[in-house]
Amino acid sequence: MALIPDLTQELKSTQLKSIEVIARFGLRVIVLVIFAAFGSIGFGRSLTALLWMSAILSAVLATLQHEEPLDAALNHWDETLAYAALCCLVSGFNHPAPI
Repeated sequence: MALIPDLTQELKSTQLKSIEVIARFGLRVIVLVIFAAFGSIGFGRSLTALLWMSAILSAVLATLQHEEPLDAALNHWDETLAYAALCCLVSGFNHPAPI
């Protein structure tokens, strides 16, 4: 019986890791928004640059920690994609509209 893996323990571990990644992502986004608010080049451009740097940093961390891109639990690769998507979204709204 000792050889049968405890699936409930593995599921809890996966869920806890995913919750940790979501909390980390949320806190980092809040910090990025605060820093972008004080940027001298404007909020949109500052936030775009900070999100781009965060995406690169998350990709580097994922590579250094040898994380799988499509793992069952959320990891730095998922954060990278979220930062890149937000960066594209913010840069899309950052262009001035002709009047």
